[in-house]
Amino acid sequence: MKLHSKIIGEGTPLFILHGFLGMGDNWKTLAKEFAELGFEVHLIDQRNHGRSPHANEFSYELMAEDINNYMQQNEIPEAILLGHSMGGKNVMLFASKYPEKVDDLIVVDIAPKYYKPHHQTILEGLTKLNESQLDSRGKADEVLKEYISEWGIRQFLLKNLYWKEKNQLSLRMNLEALKNNIDEIGKPLPENAVFEASTLFISGSNSNYIQGEQDKELIRKHFPKAQVVTIKGAGHWVHAEKKEEFFTTVKKYLT
Repeated sequence: MKLHSKIIGEGTPLFILHGFLGMGDNWKTLAKEFAELGFEVHLIDQRNHGRSPHANEFSYELMAEDINNYMQQNEIPEAILLGHSMGGKNVMLFASKYPEKVDDLIVVDIAPKYYKPHHQTILEGLTKLNESQLDSRGKADEVLKEYISEWGIRQFLLKNLYWKEKNQLSLRMNLEALKNNIDEIGKPLPENAVFEASTLFISGSNSNYIQGEQDKELIRKHFPKAQVVTIKGAGHWVHAEKKEEFFTTVKKYLT
């Protein structure tokens, strides 16, 4: 599988892996800032997301292999890996399997633990969207509003729309495959997965994805040299809600 990516800047390769139902483009503004620091930023669409190929098969094992293949295809021996949410789970697994290919590891608002499926309402809304004849983004927002009250989450999801034909909007993601494999999203990191090198975990103080000492202990079990930084006032989309604090935290860690 050849993943789609947008590459910004020159220098040390920095891969950014988006969360569930997102795409690399969500990170474009931050990517430009990282590029100014001297990084070659790869905004990668993971399988069944964005402009990357669709497949019925979907798991973290496969997604980690996709990244390995991407490195081989682009002749990149090692890179800094930054992953948010689902992307964070992917980079955790990749680092434990291919530690020699990871310069530095940054995991955003996700722990190596099991998470119960909790995207049902969003997936129902997207299914309704997929079944509707849409000829404007305004109409799409009206459909989603019945399922999702938060404006920000709707805007994030509506970025998946594109003009399939002249008067017909459609979703880029492979919704069927994502619905059929929804249990894969919450799977924990394998019991024996360990990455011995330096790792930065960033969490949002208003998010419930990384909670208390129990989660931090589990992080340190898999990532013995991990440091966990909590950004005050941020929810799960730390990088969007507190962009400057997030950028400064990552910059400080990398430089």
